[in-house]
Amino acid sequence: MIRTTPFHERTAALNETGIWEHWSNHLVASRYQMSEKFEYFAIRNTAGLFDTSPLYKYRIHGPAAERFLAGVLARDIRTCPVGRGQYTAWCDDRGFVVEDGVILHVAPDEYLLTAAEPNLAYFQALIDGLDVAVDDVSADWGVLAVQGPRSRELLAALAPEVARLAYFDVIATKIAKVPVHVSRTGYTGDLGFEIWVPAADALAVWDAVWGVSRGRGVIPFGMTALYMARIEAGLVLLDVDFNSSRFAWTDADRTTPIELGLGWMFRDIGADDRTFLGHEAIRREIATTSSRWRLSGLILDWQDYDRIFDAAGLIPPKDHTPVQDEYYVYDDELNQLGYATSQMYSPILQRHIALARVPLDRTAPGSRVKLELGVSHRYEYFDAHVARLPLFNPERRTA
Repeated sequence: MIRTTPFHERTAALNETGIWEHWSNHLVASRYQMSEKFEYFAIRNTAGLFDTSPLYKYRIHGPAAERFLAGVLARDIRTCPVGRGQYTAWCDDRGFVVEDGVILHVAPDEYLLTAAEPNLAYFQALIDGLDVAVDDVSADWGVLAVQGPRSRELLAALAPEVARLAYFDVIATKIAKVPVHVSRTGYTGDLGFEIWVPAADALAVWDAVWGVSRGRGVIPFGMTALYMARIEAGLVLLDVDFNSSRFAWTDADRTTPIELGLGWMFRDIGADDRTFLGHEAIRREIATTSSRWRLSGLILDWQDYDRIFDAAGLIPPKDHTPVQDEYYVYDDELNQLGYATSQMYSPILQRHIALARVPLDRTAPGSRVKLELGVSHRYEYFDAHVARLPLFNPERRTA
């Protein structure tokens, strides 16, 4: 069954292309404008509106909510007070990532968690007698993301307290007289906010945000522009940059949070007294440096790129369309080192960039590799260097 989001009546009217795709059984726009680059530049220069309602949403509540989450989530939820959120992940007992998401601590003993795939039965099976409940509230909420350098001033015009939100803060407020949660979060790597609004009141909130946006260059953006922004920001995507351990056939399709570049979540793991799912395996991986690879950024050498296409008699393409598939990475002797999971030509960096799994001895910024791409029906090997993620990280994102 194909569903529509609480904002669909408004997004459908704005979708000039009529192009839709499926996300968690919901219709979402691939792009609204004839050019997704137009939407991308709205995110980077002004602000864009994105309907992120298809995410699965879970309410975890009860006296043992923190204790439960401390044992399930890889990142220590005990460091997340009321009014704050965290980007987090959950792992299996071998330390492989099951999924990632954002959790918001909205009230004492009450949290809201997002996930890309259904996780209700998975979480409920882990309760084990604790005084906590996990409820699927996916249909109860619409979530509207307002992303870009002008997002703060737009929302502050509707709810002035939004202007005071620090990175990953969350508050309860009202927009158009509707009680909402507003968090300073997003999936674009830019300054941005997400509004959780009761589904029945979603259109009123959309209209209020749309109203204050007029004349400011603010437009809705679809999935393609979102993927462009998230690659620049080094934000991982399920089933592209990693697979859920629950559904992977072999360990080659599984990854640990350390390998995924999330080692910063465990800086205090030596002093962490939690026994969370996968903790022993993760501690051992850190202690023995036994990661197989690390997800890193790649930046292609533009001169080498142009040279190869020139030699083939072709104009070097500068295609911003995200390619979310495997392309292999080699050393100078063409021994395979790893593979890129996502790549594109970045309009703002004006470079071809990629996210790639590279071995640990190549993770230092500046390390040289070659990326295999097809040119005139044959493989060519393009010079590239490893770069620290995120590749685009404006100061406004966290300031």
